[in-house]
Order: sequence, then structure tokens, then C-alpha cells
Amino acid sequence: MGRRDRESQPDFSRRCEMIARFWTAKTTQAEAPIYASHLKSQVLATLRKVDGYVGARLLKRQTPDGVEIVVITLWRSLDSIRNFAGADLEEAVVSEEVVPLLLQYDRRVRHYEVVVEDDVS
Repeated sequence: MGRRDRESQPDFSRRCEMIARFWTAKTTQAEAPIYASHLKSQVLATLRKVDGYVGARLLKRQTPDGVEIVVITLWRSLDSIRNFAGADLEEAVVSEEVVPLLLQYDRRVRHYEVVVEDDVS
């Protein structure tokens, strides 16, 4: 990995409480609920079995050309994410059955250190 590659990678070498993994896609109004159902029944069932998985959020918003979705998964460590995603942590994990539901989607994900969290529920 060259210097430029290292500079673009997030530095999670120091201990952090949680890591958020972001993935975005676009779909149609008709396909959005189907994707949400797949996420709930298939993806989350798989993630719950991975040690270090903390939780997930699915966000959506209507746009002039469809529905934008954002999937945020929360993890205890990069090793936890690696157990789900494999060696290339930033490669998106998108099942072949979901691809036809999407107009476009990220091939790469982004990871962020959770710095402040306020859960009042």
C-alpha cells in the first residue's frame, strides 16, 4: 500500500468505542420497501451472528429521480467488520439478489469512528 493509499484510509489504530460503516444506494419508490424487507429478514439476521456487530439503521429520502437509501451498521472493531466483509474492509457486500432492486449503489463503503452518541430511547 503506497503513501497515498495509507492517507486515504481512516486511522482506527487507537482505541475507539464504535465504528460506523456507511453504504448508500438509489432505488425506485416501488423497490424501496422490498429492499427494506430484504435488509430486515436476510442481512440483519446474518449480521446478528457476527461477534462485534452492534446495530444498524436504514435511512431513506425521496429524490427527484428515486429513493436514496443509506445503510449504517455499527461495530466494535475493524476485526468485527472483517469477519463480515472479508479482508478488503471497504468493499461493499451486496448480494446478487439485491442488485436488480437498485438503480445505483456504492461499490465501496466508508468507515467512521463514532465520537459522540446520544441515545435517549
